[in-house]
Amino acid sequence: MQKLIVASNSARRQQLMKDAGFQFDVHVLDVDESLEEGVASLEVAEFLAEKKNKAYRALFKDEVVLTSDTVVISKGQILGKPKDEKEAFKMITSLVGYSHEVVSGVCISSPDHKVSFSEVTTVQMRGLSPEEIRYYIKNYQPYDKAGSYGIQEWIGMVGIDSIQGSFYNVMGLPIHRVYQMLKSDFGIYPV
Repeated sequence: MQKLIVASNSARRQQLMKDAGFQFDVHVLDVDESLEEGVASLEVAEFLAEKKNKAYRALFKDEVVLTSDTVVISKGQILGKPKDEKEAFKMITSLVGYSHEVVSGVCISSPDHKVSFSEVTTVQMRGLSPEEIRYYIKNYQPYDKAGSYGIQEWIGMVGIDSIQGSFYNVMGLPIHRVYQMLKSDFGIYPV
């Protein structure tokens, strides 16, 4: 069985892979995440996952490499990770009372095979007061999360009315599809 490299510093992605039973090594590189002109918002996450995978392939010639990226799309705009409390507040405020899409792109490659895909989940966030939003930001500091929130945290418990699609996709990795791809396309099973 080939060695699996999870190329992500996301503790959530690593935990999902571990909980699914996979053994893997974690490696993190700084990869340029600039976009080419004309990439549609629903294609951004997969584009970035493929771009990251290409950079890792150059280093890991014999291993299976998994890369991923997650974006939040609200009213046609991509919301990345907030720089500070003010930006986090603005992002969450823009989400409350509306639905938005969470798109995770995944790319898995071996020396002779590559698959990539995107998973889309629609999330409906209920109205939250400014005080509730400030409470969440102060206590959970969501500065490492696209869209400024983690569905597995307090805001997901009290602020999400519904989701259509995979809960784990909103956490940052559509583990149900990753699991199947690793088994069927790369012969990697939980151990």
